[in-house]
Amino acid sequence: MIVRIDQTSPHPVYLQIRDQIVGAIAHGELLPADRLPSVRTLASDLGINLHTVNKAYAVLRDEGYLLMRGRSGAIVADYQQVASAERKAASAERLAAELYQLALEHCAQGGTEDTFLAEARTQAERVFAGPGIAGTRRDISALGIDENGNALKGTRANSPRKSTSALSATNAQGA
Repeated sequence: MIVRIDQTSPHPVYLQIRDQIVGAIAHGELLPADRLPSVRTLASDLGINLHTVNKAYAVLRDEGYLLMRGRSGAIVADYQQVASAERKAASAERLAAELYQLALEHCAQGGTEDTFLAEARTQAERVFAGPGIAGTRRDISALGIDENGNALKGTRANSPRKSTSALSATNAQGA
């Protein structure tokens, strides 16, 4: 996995790092027990302040994606085993709130429910049927839809395997 930082992006750098690591976990590029580079190493590779990387790792730790092992560094957590019921509920609430806000914005810009749901389906397909997650069962119940527009219930099937995935870093000056 390669971490790319866009200095021209309106999104904070620590969130860019966080989002890319979550994406790598979701797509199976990073698996439970994979080691991430040290804060100092990743910061140096990206040419950014080490406190920025530390903040990204801390957010990922607080959200249950990473385990911090002191001097041993950060490793990818097995979210299903680490996340408490409260953390999973908070994540579901955050997802619902973000989807609600996106729906409001779409509506305010003249969009319809049908166009919102179509775009939600397209994005869910990109995540749940994308490359790198073969054998993963689609679960878009948070959206309340499946590929036919019907409610879908279930969980993603995880197939943990040992890997030595490493992050690479680049610092993009423009998109």
